[in-house]
Amino acid sequence: MRDNHKDGILNEGEAREFQYDGEHDVSEVDSVAAQLAGEDAPVDDTLSDDERSAIEAVRAAPKAASSHYDASDIQVLEGLEPVRVRPGMYIGSTDVRGLHHLVTEVVDNSIDEALAGFCTDIDLTIHADGSISVRDNGRGIPVDIHPVHQKSALELALTVLHAGGKFGGEGYKMSGGLHGVGVSVVNALSTKLVAEVRRGGETYQMEFSRGQVTKPLTVVGPAEDTGTTITFTPDPEIFETCDFSLELITGRMREMAFLNRGVTITVKDERVDSFKKYHYDGGIISFVKYLNKNRDTLHPEPIYFSAEKDGSIVEVAMQYNDGYQENVLSYANNINTHEGGAHLMGFKAALTRVINNYGIKYKILKENDKLSGEDVREGLAAIVSVKLREPQFEGQTKTKLGNSEMRPLTDAVVAEGLTNYLEENPQVARAILDKCMQASRAREAARKARELTRRKSVLEYSALPGKLADCSEKDASQCEIYLVEGDSAGGSAKMGRDKRIQAILPLRGKILNVEKTRLDRILSNNEIKNMITAFGAGVGEDFNVEKLRYHKIICMTDADVDGSHIRILLLTFFYRYMRPLIEQGYVYIAQPPLFKIKKGAAEVYVYTDEELQKELDRLGRDGKVEIQRYKGLGEMNPEQLWETTMDPENRTMYRVSVDDAVAADEIMNLLMGDRVEPRREFIEQNAKLVADLDI
Repeated sequence: MRDNHKDGILNEGEAREFQYDGEHDVSEVDSVAAQLAGEDAPVDDTLSDDERSAIEAVRAAPKAASSHYDASDIQVLEGLEPVRVRPGMYIGSTDVRGLHHLVTEVVDNSIDEALAGFCTDIDLTIHADGSISVRDNGRGIPVDIHPVHQKSALELALTVLHAGGKFGGEGYKMSGGLHGVGVSVVNALSTKLVAEVRRGGETYQMEFSRGQVTKPLTVVGPAEDTGTTITFTPDPEIFETCDFSLELITGRMREMAFLNRGVTITVKDERVDSFKKYHYDGGIISFVKYLNKNRDTLHPEPIYFSAEKDGSIVEVAMQYNDGYQENVLSYANNINTHEGGAHLMGFKAALTRVINNYGIKYKILKENDKLSGEDVREGLAAIVSVKLREPQFEGQTKTKLGNSEMRPLTDAVVAEGLTNYLEENPQVARAILDKCMQASRAREAARKARELTRRKSVLEYSALPGKLADCSEKDASQCEIYLVEGDSAGGSAKMGRDKRIQAILPLRGKILNVEKTRLDRILSNNEIKNMITAFGAGVGEDFNVEKLRYHKIICMTDADVDGSHIRILLLTFFYRYMRPLIEQGYVYIAQPPLFKIKKGAAEVYVYTDEELQKELDRLGRDGKVEIQRYKGLGEMNPEQLWETTMDPENRTMYRVSVDDAVAADEIMNLLMGDRVEPRREFIEQNAKLVADLDI
């Protein structure tokens, strides 16, 4: 009998589907249906055990909802209950990203005080017990009684959604916070939250647990300054992990310091005795210099311009380097607008227009040889930061600015500022135009190369790479492709795979380092062409993730230095020319085992040295224990490779994600770029962290 449901419960309609199984005739189907209808009658003894169990389960299952439906059926969640019931609606997810969003929401309150002109210092501490404190020297959240709700403003801010000084009042002209829900959501999702307010010469304190008041507002002593301190412990019932990442937090705090000129942000981690301080008087000018710190620039100082109109502020800083990668970051009220939006469109339109106009005016360009947006952004590092009263966010992750008025405003600011700069700095202007024209020539060559690799709208199997062993399934969401190091491992993978959903593409040697190369040369590399053709989604500006033929792209390389290098080369290529693959979670790293332990007839695979030791301790030292270390995937036979690395039921894989675009760009350029000295310094600083050195 076909089991359509994991719980084995079938309804009458499903029982009638037996006739399609080829195992039951119509009379049997009718018998089952009759048994389902007769709730009190004994179950027919002629039916199979599976059928009898299914019928009894259906009879025992709750009945369908009745037609009765009135106001009594409507459930109302009070206070912060909706946050705990559906946390993902408020913080995006309950994984690492959602956990760190709690920190961002609390810090945003302090940044809002800085935007209003009342805060200069923000101190963040990760405590040894897993809690986090954020202290500022702003005005302090008001503690007086609200005239309508008859509760302190502090209690309202922490226990009522959308309560605060940012919703139509005059407390803040501009504010951040991705979802606009603030510390009340942090409170709801914390086992303990302590709010301390220094205001009017006194220090007030109030405590909460999972959004409920546990200790009322109390004066606990005098105060020599003003400000707010929020200390919270995330709820393990809500989050997959409550372990805060120092790297993620420092990356975001550094970014906030860049975007808010003059604000000092410190991060202390009591777990590892770490202390960092961020303060940038140059603001986004310093940010651009940071982005280009490991690159050779075309002009020594970033180009900067800003303007304010109708309460909205536009700031732009930009600087060209001699590389080939575009690194333009946009922000709205300190929120990284990963998906761009109106302000970024305004910037790009003005940049392309102004550079073309300058080139034509001074006869550097011909009328018919206009540069594209892609040409004028090659090697550009830029920050576009806007601040506005009522930001509207759109897009898949709510990180696309939708305020249409910001496009013409940003366009006008960039057009005027960049035109004046180019006129006043003709040598820099000529260097920029020369680079853009080189990019244009390379782009034309890349276009021709891309035509050769672009898939036809209807897939023809003859167009697929010869070494690709494709899968038979056509639903991309069910398909996965393994990028395998070498023909030997590729042969084992092809024989051991599930041919229905798993495709294998062996890679011959190391692919080209795309960090040092323009797209036209990249597209002449056979291994890269094979990947582009197999994926079916294009490359660079033409990349369209909706055309992707596999929704899991799995890098399966040896667990040695060469394997690690190949992974870095692949990830650099994906990040630079197929970034949505990483941003939307399509890229994975396979984890083949390092050891096989055999004792008698028992065999166990382990993936780390620590697991090896634990397994040896578990097995005990009595009797002969054989240990085999796998130096490469080619040492495994097809059955072993399937069992340990490719079987969806048993395998271990890591999904590749980017939580900090600035840090990702920095490490890509550091490890794979042209400059040797920064790479040497990085290796020297991190040499002691190497656990296993393959010599």
